[in-house]
Amino acid sequence: MRLVIARCTVDYSGRLDAHLPEAVRLIMVKADGCVAIHADGGAYKPLNWMNAPNRLVCEPDLWRVTNDKGERLEIRLAEVISDTAHDMGIDPGLERDGVEAHLQELVAAHPETLADGAELVRREYPTDIGPVDLLCRGRDGATLAVEIKRRGEIDGVEQLCRYLEYLNRDARLAPVSGVFAAQEIKPQARVLAADRGIRCVVLDYDELRGITSDTLKLF
Repeated sequence: MRLVIARCTVDYSGRLDAHLPEAVRLIMVKADGCVAIHADGGAYKPLNWMNAPNRLVCEPDLWRVTNDKGERLEIRLAEVISDTAHDMGIDPGLERDGVEAHLQELVAAHPETLADGAELVRREYPTDIGPVDLLCRGRDGATLAVEIKRRGEIDGVEQLCRYLEYLNRDARLAPVSGVFAAQEIKPQARVLAADRGIRCVVLDYDELRGITSDTLKLF
């Protein structure tokens, strides 16, 4: 990971246009190519970013980040205060809590609850950007990528969007559609999922365990 603290301006063009005036910011370049610009506040969310895959060209006073979707990020460096690089190795990933892990296990055993006639291909399907919780095939043979959460929020939908973008580049799997499954799904996550063509499924943990029925509520 490369960490640069610099006084800079940032201009983004693509889905919309955005400008950040000159200020001191942290520029983070991750090993997978993701570029994120942070202020000294605002928790984890960057001011602007470009997800991988992209192309980064670094000149002494101008960085250009572009991708095949026509998005462009330009970082103009007025002053570089610090520039360091760190090899962080391979991250083992987030360990799921017991309920979320058990949800994945239960849904994997009964994939038809996600879509009529669906069959499981693999749990934790590996990709270069992380494992997909479940990879399934629908009755029509179409591929389904499933992300399972205890609480469904925007971050989970964005995570699934990244998986879908990656998986749809594989001719053996494409077209791949997404299913976002959780015990509770926040309204903002539903809106984003609908906008991205992702189906939402509300999971009832007790029903999945066979306490009442095997029926899922599909929205």
